[in-house]
Amino acid sequence: MVRSIRTQSRGFTLIELLIVMVLLVLLASISLAVYGNSVQRGKEAALAEDLFQMRKAIDEYYADKGKYPTDLQTLVTEKYLRMIARDPFTNSAETWQQIPSEPDAANPAAEPGISDVKSGSDQTGLDGKPYSEWE
Repeated sequence: MVRSIRTQSRGFTLIELLIVMVLLVLLASISLAVYGNSVQRGKEAALAEDLFQMRKAIDEYYADKGKYPTDLQTLVTEKYLRMIARDPFTNSAETWQQIPSEPDAANPAAEPGISDVKSGSDQTGLDGKPYSEWE
């Protein structure tokens, strides 16, 4: 009785390698998309906090002085803010939109200040609302 010895190679087939490569590419593309969204969410959280802090400082200034500040730099010089934060989407502290206050009917000679601040970015958030319209 003659027995044939069959040698089997212990490597991977081309199909197995292709399946593994496809899975790796799929996982990499999913992780890149998730990473991009997490960076965007982080910037949105920073924008929301910056807007909150600046609006809070404007309100405190108004409560203390009885008038709105003339600009954001006034909040820094009067020590209501340490510094004007950079807009996370424009990377500049100069692009904040300063919303003027309504004229005071009781004192028409009073200089109107700023009552609100908004982002100067023209981009749209993950919720579909432009950053310049965030409340």
